[in-house]
Amino acid sequence: MFAAAKRIPRGKVSTYGAVAKAIGDPGAARAVGNALNKSPGMPFCPCHRVIRSNGEVGGFASGQAAKGNLLRKEGIAVVNGKVDLNRFFFILR
Repeated sequence: MFAAAKRIPRGKVSTYGAVAKAIGDPGAARAVGNALNKSPGMPFCPCHRVIRSNGEVGGFASGQAAKGNLLRKEGIAVVNGKVDLNRFFFILR
């Protein structure tokens, strides 16, 4: 799953569910979130680029505000704690 998250380019996001599907376990969205929360972090794994399927930023080991700030630094608009998936979603294949 770390390899899948690493494929999300700067300025784009994906969802926990999309990462789970990309690794062949579509029902493992919660497990993906838990694992990414414990990941070694950047630059090894840009886990801040993985968000909830409704566009909400979601959890982050350093807090949601820090995750939102990292996304904004990459040019991703975060409005009221949400990202526009129509604009910033990256399809993992």
